[in-house]
Amino acid sequence: MAEVVLAIDLGTTATKVIAVDRHAGVVTSAERGYPMRTTPSGEATHDPDEVLGAALAGLREVVAQGHDVRALALTGAMHTLIGLGPDGRPVTPSLSWADNRAVEQTARLRGTAAGLELHRATGTPVHTMSPLVKLAWFAEQGFSADRWCGLKDYVAAELTGRLTTEHSSGSATGLMDLRSLTWHPGALEYARVTADRLPELLAPTDWLPLALDVPGLVRGTPVVLGGGDGPLANLGVGAVVPGVAAVSLGTSGALRVVRDQPGVDAGGRVFCYAIADGLWVLGGAVSNGGVVAQWASEAFGADVVTLLEEAAAVPVGAAGVTALPYLLGERAPWWDPGASSAVVGLRREHGRAEVTRALVEGVAQQLALVLDAVRSVADVHAVRVTGGAFRSDLWATVLASALGLELEVAEDSEGSGVGAALLAWRALGELPSLTSAADLIKPTKVVKPDEGAVRHYAAARPAVERLYRALRELV
Repeated sequence: MAEVVLAIDLGTTATKVIAVDRHAGVVTSAERGYPMRTTPSGEATHDPDEVLGAALAGLREVVAQGHDVRALALTGAMHTLIGLGPDGRPVTPSLSWADNRAVEQTARLRGTAAGLELHRATGTPVHTMSPLVKLAWFAEQGFSADRWCGLKDYVAAELTGRLTTEHSSGSATGLMDLRSLTWHPGALEYARVTADRLPELLAPTDWLPLALDVPGLVRGTPVVLGGGDGPLANLGVGAVVPGVAAVSLGTSGALRVVRDQPGVDAGGRVFCYAIADGLWVLGGAVSNGGVVAQWASEAFGADVVTLLEEAAAVPVGAAGVTALPYLLGERAPWWDPGASSAVVGLRREHGRAEVTRALVEGVAQQLALVLDAVRSVADVHAVRVTGGAFRSDLWATVLASALGLELEVAEDSEGSGVGAALLAWRALGELPSLTSAADLIKPTKVVKPDEGAVRHYAAARPAVERLYRALRELV
């Protein structure tokens, strides 16, 4: 019977519970899906109790397999927000990072000196994803709650009976001071909320005893608070030493590199979020990753695999077609929820293969722009990647060439879930340091950049920024 930690990963479309041994090996897993409610007004929400139910169902399934469970650990999508009543029950849905109803509040703050100061102090860009502007939106709607928390905090409170958050998730709210690790007075004032209405801030490796009856689990089992899915994805692929970045690419994407001190670039193009033990990730998320291939599949009436195979046969540069792939607005480095897509250079001889290739190249160029911003503050000389998109050779080869770096692929990594489990093993005293994760987790293959493509993408990248700014004036 294996000794394991159970990591609960609360995702945007499903919760996964994975059992992880002390060597970062995934022993077993269970997954439960749920819908996200979206409306034309910009709402993107979950039912908190539906997500809680999925987490408990996954726990019961994994626990029933009879492993020796040493602890639970939590991770989840960042930037969520729930209002609670006096009894601790939700009085709002859980607003996801994709909820963009706070667009007016964001527009008023972003680009101002006050907005940039808050970004530098809290590490969170001024964007509709941020709980900072979501709280301001609620206040301007005349709505108030007894307490406010994130979705992971709500699930943790149901498990432990105590409402807390940790520095990793807290650093993604736009409300926590990166240096004091306390709620930031100026941010609280802008959000029109007081510290006593927010969760207690603890360390990611802190734990509370399990207080909820879960069949097969002993009451009092440590529940390690964990952290946000982005920072813990770095830990989960072993990208936890300076200079080694992690790239995740699913529906959306992100690039993050670890540092030993907090801070963002002078222009406010990147975020800074905590992992634990004095480690921070600096980087940026892009809203458009594999979603561009899904869109092309729907638009052209062909399956994604076929389209990507056709696109792989098109030469570098997509035969002169350039795409700004902002189907869902864009985050880093623009942080512009109103950004629109464009396909430029289209001619009669072009077809779905050229357009699809241009979209893939556009996503890779966007991640390269994030890398440029990160490199203004921190060194990056290696990249570890994970995500469903990398099952396609096209995504991997284009991204390697756009970044100009070899990609170390962790094909079967559970990313954030393994990262949460490693935090738990660290909390239990079984992991000497978080940086030792770099030795536990090894890439399965390496993808090399094509030098001719590297030169092409580097030369074309300044035009991407000019196109974005020109389109911003037109749309």
